[in-house]
Amino acid sequence: MGIRLAVIPTLLLILYIYKKDGLEKEPKDLLVKLFGFGALTVISAVILEVIGTILVGMAIETEGMLFTLIDAFIITACSEELGKYVVLKKVTWNHEAFNYIFDGVVYGMFVSLGFATIENILYVAEGGVLIAILRALTSVPGHAMFGMYMGKHYGQAKKYANQDNEVEKQRSLRKAVLIPILLHGFYDFCVMVGNAWFLLVFLIFEIVFTIVSYKKLKKLSSEDHAI
Repeated sequence: MGIRLAVIPTLLLILYIYKKDGLEKEPKDLLVKLFGFGALTVISAVILEVIGTILVGMAIETEGMLFTLIDAFIITACSEELGKYVVLKKVTWNHEAFNYIFDGVVYGMFVSLGFATIENILYVAEGGVLIAILRALTSVPGHAMFGMYMGKHYGQAKKYANQDNEVEKQRSLRKAVLIPILLHGFYDFCVMVGNAWFLLVFLIFEIVFTIVSYKKLKKLSSEDHAI
């Protein structure tokens, strides 16, 4: 039961994203590959997070606000989002199917959902049904939207690359990494601090972020065009 609850949010989001890719559907084998390699980034993220926690813990007090800030934005967000980005770039940048702006969004979200699915299974296996419900409403959609912002700028980078605009290409690639890290870091920081005020900020952020992101996703889908 727990595993099914952990996977259902992913399946619903995958169907939604696939439907939004209206002009030219992406090859299913490519999407499966992105999802699978995205799932494997859980391993690299865990290794980097353990190493980062040990190294930072040797320098500063692990119970303080500074450590929480570093943990959220650098140890956790960087480890997870950089892993997703590496998979995204390695698998899709030179793929012949990458020929529409929205393709980048689809790719980014599939990689992120691969990661989110494994992470969710691990949390739900330990925490049970309540955790499954909470994460279905927060963490899994959150990862998907981080992937959407990564993919948005990644798709723009591909467009600029085809136009031989190296400056804008590099700027877009930087945004594809930095924006998800900042969003992810803020998201985790509010939860990690754990007091009532930060949890309230998290709740407000979650609601606003979800509404704005889904509107952005619909807009990107409707304005899709060939690169």
